[in-house]
Amino acid sequence: MLEAVGKGEFGASDQLLPLVYDELRRLAAARLRSDRPGATLQPTALVHEAYLRLVGDEEVRWQGHAHFFGAAALAMKRILIDRARRKQAEARAVRNAAELESDADPEAVDILALDSALEKLGTLDERAARVVHLRFFAGLSVEQTAEVLESSERTVKRDWNFARAWLRQEMGHGPNPDIDGGGRGV
Repeated sequence: MLEAVGKGEFGASDQLLPLVYDELRRLAAARLRSDRPGATLQPTALVHEAYLRLVGDEEVRWQGHAHFFGAAALAMKRILIDRARRKQAEARAVRNAAELESDADPEAVDILALDSALEKLGTLDERAARVVHLRFFAGLSVEQTAEVLESSERTVKRDWNFARAWLRQEMGHGPNPDIDGGGRGV
């Protein structure tokens, strides 16, 4: 079915959605759990927007389940980053920087800071950055991440540990349960 969607076959994307919807919704819900409190985006809306981006790209040839869900994770990340940027721009227009800082919740992950740090990490260690994308944004397990990256579980664990420590230092805080695995285990 993924191949049919990639080829642009009529009706294929309509048939694919019911097959992948539950898994995409689970990924979206996991990602949104670590979003800032008071967020208004629901998992269903995130899934639909990500799905439209995925099947709307007629150039993509899915190389299987793992490739599709890896792309879905990146689509969700981009949607959340775009949304956070819009919200941040709106907030700046209304409040000054001091008010924004006083409203910040130190337990929530600052998605913009994380994205900026991930870009830096990507220049330092591209594979470790991909591990974070797949584990944090897609909620994939170590085993699933290893499959997507065609790597060993041991390598994924090593990259995950390195990336978490590097991101904590880069983002200027100590351990954060959302970045540190969000209960998914290492």
